Amino acid sequence: MQDWPYPYLFAHRGGGKLAPENTLAGMATAVQYGYGAVEFDVKLSLDGVAFLLHDDTLQRTSNGHGLAAEHDIAALSRLDGGSWFAPRFAGEPLPTFATIAAYCRAHRLLANVEIKPCPGREAKTGREVALLAAELWQGHPAPPLLSSFAWEALLAARDAAPQLPRGWLIEEQWPEDWPARLAELQAVSLHSDHQLLTAERVAVVRAAGYRVLAYTVNDPARAAELRQWGVDGIFTDALDRIRPES
Repeated sequence: MQDWPYPYLFAHRGGGKLAPENTLAGMATAVQYGYGAVEFDVKLSLDGVAFLLHDDTLQRTSNGHGLAAEHDIAALSRLDGGSWFAPRFAGEPLPTFATIAAYCRAHRLLANVEIKPCPGREAKTGREVALLAAELWQGHPAPPLLSSFAWEALLAARDAAPQLPRGWLIEEQWPEDWPARLAELQAVSLHSDHQLLTAERVAVVRAAGYRVLAYTVNDPARAAELRQWGVDGIFTDALDRIRPES
């Protein structure tokens, strides 16, 4: 099993439920609560700039509308990505990947970068995000962990930056072909909806040489149970209730 520099707790989308997701304010909230690692979503603008956003559309987490892939970075940068969450976050921008990488490095935050391609842009997004991640963390002792539900994006990331660690995200049902899929991806980890996990599944995956991460875990008792099973990390929105060990 490869070296694993990441802590058990990852702040989901930056600040969990305490700050607007995928923003600089979210990353600052993770630091405030003592987290050593964050997870966030990265996709490409119309003109190919990597930026943070979860959805394919803009309206849930900004004052923009329509498909994110139809807006260039200049237009995206003018949007308000904070007012939807709370008035005190008014004017919080949709940040570029480069901005968040610089913040993470400056504050010693380790990162799980979820590649979140817009439909039809899987391979391009995987390739570009992986190449940029390698550049932004060049020389850093703990590189970002890349993950995605999009298989084509992960394969493109593997080919573009094979030196970066990769994890495969799964949901809805347990894939019986996980050994072959992880081997093809040359992955280091399997990232599962925590409800799919059992102690036996965790043990089998880890015995095969892979790490297991679980999302989205917001109950402290469940977080403790998963850790007892040998899960290597969880993603949580409950930064105020699931606290890093002192």
